[in-house]
Amino acid sequence: MALSMKSQIAVVCATTVGNRNSVPNALHRSAHIRSRPRQGCIRSSSSNNNFSSSQQSESDANANTLLSGVFPKQNEVYQVSTTTSTVRSPLTSAQTFVSENPVAVGVGAAIVAAGGIKYILDTPSRTYTSGNTVATEYDAWTEEGILEHYWGEHIHLGYYTEEERAAGYLKKDFIEAKKDFTYEMLKWSGAEGKDVKRILDCGCGIGGTSRILAQKFPNAQVTGITLSPNQVKRGTELAKDQGLSNVEFKVMDALNQEHADNTFDLVWACESGEHMPDKKKYVEEMVRVLAPGGTLAVATWCQRDQETTGPLTQEDKDNLQYLYDEWAHPYFISYEEYARMMDRTGVMESLATENWVKETINSWRHSTWVGVFSPWFVIMRPHVWYKTVRDIVCLERMHRAFDRGLMTYGMIKGTKKAVSSRSDKAEDLNVYNMEK
Repeated sequence: MALSMKSQIAVVCATTVGNRNSVPNALHRSAHIRSRPRQGCIRSSSSNNNFSSSQQSESDANANTLLSGVFPKQNEVYQVSTTTSTVRSPLTSAQTFVSENPVAVGVGAAIVAAGGIKYILDTPSRTYTSGNTVATEYDAWTEEGILEHYWGEHIHLGYYTEEERAAGYLKKDFIEAKKDFTYEMLKWSGAEGKDVKRILDCGCGIGGTSRILAQKFPNAQVTGITLSPNQVKRGTELAKDQGLSNVEFKVMDALNQEHADNTFDLVWACESGEHMPDKKKYVEEMVRVLAPGGTLAVATWCQRDQETTGPLTQEDKDNLQYLYDEWAHPYFISYEEYARMMDRTGVMESLATENWVKETINSWRHSTWVGVFSPWFVIMRPHVWYKTVRDIVCLERMHRAFDRGLMTYGMIKGTKKAVSSRSDKAEDLNVYNMEK
């Protein structure tokens, strides 16, 4: 007996045990399903020859009940695909999603991009490996001219008085703030007004401070040393332009100086200790070349003193490691530790320290703002854009480290003990050399 079309479909559906995905295949396999008048469409026909009218109605009713759970109704027409389901490719699905949800996709892409940029900027790019790392970086900075354009002749922080801080640091000229720092450091050192004949600027940069000292002490000979040949070249050019004949610049390692013992009446070191891989040797070499009765004055970025404030947290260590590795610093120490190192030489006296964070911290953000106010020097040099962005990030992270007390701005000074006779001098030097 032939079954009605709906009855045949009901049988096929029943064999699928409720699995809708198997319906097209089951229909395809069934040999009892007759060809339909229209592809993909089965109408509720009652033209079956071997069933009575009542049997036919009952069979069709049962089929309709079963099919209603499998196929959606559209005006009493059951839509049945005669082919297997179409599978979209992942690319097609993605394109459809993007076209239907442009805002969500845009927000998601922005979040991913921001995360990627943050990861790149949070990964340091200029890790210290040796003195050559420092020389290479300063050679590049000098050649690019960015530091000199925005910072002037002084590659160190500026000084802001209490009144200037209250009025707003942006009202002060950034380059003048750096000159003021040199004047204030000289005043604080106690060397001003003394009979100074030989001066060493240990880590001189392009010689801004060296030239000020040459002007302040016109009867003295000033020597600036640096690892960067480009800085020596630029410093010499500027000295010539300014008509200064009592200042010279040399490429020399501060940890292995060529100078004889007891040579200089004033040893000056401004923001060079940060780059020294051996802080003890750095201090000892400056003390060695300092003449008895001479003054040693040091200004340097420091980290907080663990002996007096407790150990560093893991967050502290992570933040410091970034600052080390982004600007080629091997490590920092506290200014208290610098003073201890000077004291341990056995030949220094009148040691004193101060923390000049309040006087200098505005320099970090001031440096960024001068670039914002006058961006064209960088804009016209696309090859430095990426490096400039990295430097801006590091400037801000430096500001935050100083602001929360992780970093300090150390000022350390002392005088080398004077000797009354050649025998006393020899004895003091022998003790010093034995301790080394």
